[in-house]
Amino acid sequence: MAAPTHSRPHPHLSRDTDARLPWWAVALPLIAFVALLLMIVNPAQAHAATSDPAVGRILEQIHRTLGG
Repeated sequence: MAAPTHSRPHPHLSRDTDARLPWWAVALPLIAFVALLLMIVNPAQAHAATSDPAVGRILEQIHRTLGG
């Protein structure tokens, strides 16, 4: 038995739909990203040393690039 197909578009897919995001939908992920980046980049707050010196050099370069 074949499944019925829909020939009319759904009303919620109309061209008049306003697709704007609220301000917090952009701000919250940005704040979370910056907070996590600052936790990674700030070597003064690090308590554990990494066994791979390349990771430390990359983090130092990012820190210098960001002006810290």
